[in-house]
Amino acid sequence: MKTLLEPIINGIEYFIDLTGRAVSWLILAMVLLICYDVAMRYLFNYGSVALQELEWHLFALVFLLGGAYTLRHDAHVRVDIFYQSRFVSDLGRAWISLLGTLLFLFPFCIMIVLTAWPFAENAFYYNEGSPDPGGLPYRFILKGAILVAFVLIMLQGVADVLKNLKIICNKESK
Repeated sequence: MKTLLEPIINGIEYFIDLTGRAVSWLILAMVLLICYDVAMRYLFNYGSVALQELEWHLFALVFLLGGAYTLRHDAHVRVDIFYQSRFVSDLGRAWISLLGTLLFLFPFCIMIVLTAWPFAENAFYYNEGSPDPGGLPYRFILKGAILVAFVLIMLQGVADVLKNLKIICNKESK
């Protein structure tokens, strides 16, 4: 089972790491954009709705598309009352993670994807843009990013399920 699962797990996690590293560059772009916007506003008395919207759009992309990367590195906030207890073994942690992923993560992601699908589809169909004068014309991209983000989180969830199954099968076969 180990040899069958390893390439799948490694492939998913490699892809998630690539997306996380790519998204991290958006943070630099966002910081530079905010500095430029602040300088233009306070030094030259020139403000732009499009720049402010772009700041929020970049933040949304970092937040959405960074979720799978954060899950991959086990950096999400977790209530560690039971999970980090000295009384819970590695096998127990694997079971907790497996059940949490199957009972909470997957249903939540599926619910978001099913709910956001018509929302994003409608935005793409109408080529939705900002309702604000001077705003950005491509708001539909953000709505599509919601779907991409939760599909990526589910993909990382699949890798986590496989890793935990590997731990459970190895511990229980001994």
